Amino acid sequence: MLPPTPLSLLCAILLCLPLAVIFTFTAPSTTTLSSGAATTSPLLPITASYINYTTEDIYPEPIILPKVKPHEVVLLIKNQTTANSTTQVISEDYIDGDDDRSLFQAASRVNLSPKPVKKLAFMFLTTTSPLPLAPLWELFFARAPKNLYNVYVHADPSSVNHTTTSFHGVFARRVIPSKPTRRHTPTLISAARRLLAHALLHDESNSMFALFSPSCIPIRSFSYTYRTLMKSRRSFVEILKNEPGAYERWAARGVEAMAPEVEYSEFRIGSQFWAVKRKHARIIVRDRRVWSKFKVPCLRDDTCYPEEHYFATLLSMVDQRGCTPCTLTHVDWNGSRGGHPRMYKTSEVGPELIRTLRKYRPRYGDEERSDGSNSSVRRRHDPFLFARKFSPGSLHRLMSIANAVIFKD
Repeated sequence: MLPPTPLSLLCAILLCLPLAVIFTFTAPSTTTLSSGAATTSPLLPITASYINYTTEDIYPEPIILPKVKPHEVVLLIKNQTTANSTTQVISEDYIDGDDDRSLFQAASRVNLSPKPVKKLAFMFLTTTSPLPLAPLWELFFARAPKNLYNVYVHADPSSVNHTTTSFHGVFARRVIPSKPTRRHTPTLISAARRLLAHALLHDESNSMFALFSPSCIPIRSFSYTYRTLMKSRRSFVEILKNEPGAYERWAARGVEAMAPEVEYSEFRIGSQFWAVKRKHARIIVRDRRVWSKFKVPCLRDDTCYPEEHYFATLLSMVDQRGCTPCTLTHVDWNGSRGGHPRMYKTSEVGPELIRTLRKYRPRYGDEERSDGSNSSVRRRHDPFLFARKFSPGSLHRLMSIANAVIFKD
């Protein structure tokens, strides 16, 4: 047999080349199919990083989601001091990320009835670390049985001084997985929902959930606070309907943008500092319908305070009778600036201020209505348990009157 010539070898290669191409393009792909949709990214379990529970404790069945790159939502916020507009870029992951949705899904399945002994969940939403008034809260909790409360902190990881090691004492190791928060955006709602979800999943004994800012202080003892909240069969959520500027706030995302899920007649305003029962905490974390509207960015900042609208609107729509329409956190709006309430000066802080704050009666919804539908709340006089805003500089004065005044019932 004659040996193959170079010309014959070249011809053989050219004849086989089409077959190689065909096999290359018809070979099985490593792409997996899930529910009819292809994905080339690995499926990773969403795990909880909170120190006091494990993935097995939270998820009866594994929850798996593909890794996705967060989309960015551009918020056009009008600058009120100039004719130009400024653009604030907020990652969609900060508002409604995949990890949040799986967290809320797990929290929405918890038991409605708390286990004994019932506990209070104190939830702090802060952009600063450490909490400037933490020493006062340390004294507050020092008088409390440890089996009657839990503490949770959502700390903005983008803040200048952020570090989880900045939290000491009762706040040590209580920081939940947190995301950046910005005023005039839905991120503050997301942070509060995140706190509720972690508190629901962490301890089945949590019965009442209260939200605080870094400028909040207690104005009663723990025992007084615990008795007041635990004896209530309702949540304390300020719910206001006939507020000036309500329509502008409802239309902040565009005229009719909230409809039909939230009609103007259903829109409510109220303090973002509330105390909700366990059933309402679960309602908040499992909500999708109302949240789908409130997570939409506003067109301008001067009417955009979503954290003052979402909770009041949702609970008014779902279970208004289950709420006492007031907040137990006192705030003074006289002399407010830029949408912020009055900050008490250091020179104002003293025994008389605390006693005065205790005497005030909360506002119960729209009490000016004459239809008689809220006659029951007109007879109420629930005590204020907390107050804001107190500056970091007032801490030494607060500490000096803590035992003799603030925690003395």
